[in-house]
Amino acid sequence: MTFSKKKYSTLFLDRDGVINVRLIGDYIKTPSDFVFIDGVQKAIASLNDFFQFTVVVTNQQGIGKKLMSLEDLESVHNKMIKGVEQVGGEINSVFFSPALKRENSVNRKPNVGMGLQAKQQFPEIDFKNSIMVGDSLTDLEFGKRLGMKTVLVAADKKTISANDHLIDYAYDSLPDFAREFVDSQK
Repeated sequence: MTFSKKKYSTLFLDRDGVINVRLIGDYIKTPSDFVFIDGVQKAIASLNDFFQFTVVVTNQQGIGKKLMSLEDLESVHNKMIKGVEQVGGEINSVFFSPALKRENSVNRKPNVGMGLQAKQQFPEIDFKNSIMVGDSLTDLEFGKRLGMKTVLVAADKKTISANDHLIDYAYDSLPDFAREFVDSQK
């Protein structure tokens, strides 16, 4: 797969399953629960060179379920941000939705509220010149609703073939996407 050689606007990243190891059937409630997927920190750092902004957009209904506090989530995100900074990378901002799925909040993916919050913070964001990387169909639907290119990571072939209208690119991991993307820019 090839990407245009240009400076992109914004790299939107989901968190669980893209940046950190997902806890199946549970939530990342403390910094000790947060474990980077191998190679992700360096992948983000390498991608930073090609994007004006790098932001994380993440559904966090563990807060809505009262399994964790806003302070807990902030501690987890501080660990994530500092871990990326340690290898020379940057996450410009983190947006999250604490809403429960059943609430259908405008801020919970696949709805676009977090994208609009990002644009409010960074008015230069151009969604049509941005890429959304996620591990779920709601991440990709969020990206498509805002006009972005979408990258699915860590999905099986059946999911990919059944949902090709949402998926522009598919990779095994964020580091795999980063390698190919960076190579395409040389």
